[in-house]
Amino acid sequence: MRPLNPDAIAPPFGRYSHGVEIAPGQRVVRTSGQLALAQDGSVPNGARAQADLCFDNIRHIIAEAGMTPQDVVHVSGYVTDRDYFPDYMAARDAFLEDVDLLPSSTLLIVSGFTRPEFLVEVEVWAAAP
Repeated sequence: MRPLNPDAIAPPFGRYSHGVEIAPGQRVVRTSGQLALAQDGSVPNGARAQADLCFDNIRHIIAEAGMTPQDVVHVSGYVTDRDYFPDYMAARDAFLEDVDLLPSSTLLIVSGFTRPEFLVEVEVWAAAP
């Protein structure tokens, strides 16, 4: 993976890269959007707790392919209110805390998800040999 942050544009204003080049021959994993649904069917309260659970679920999914957050090349986050940005970004940054080459990232405000109690959804792309 090679981060793409050209000097000709403003630097990223968060913990991400503007673009990521994936080397030829890499295996690629794309997760479905993960909602904050615990294994027992419960949904935590609050955007930070939900985002943390989304990233925890993603960690388990990519581990099935022998990958870790170090292999994530793109993160897409969706929140239902602008006020949830800081909580989502804190959870994303915690997920990427030990990552050396930062993935690209997108964050969108959406009108809602399949159930009204969901505040956050996250999906990722990962690549590894």
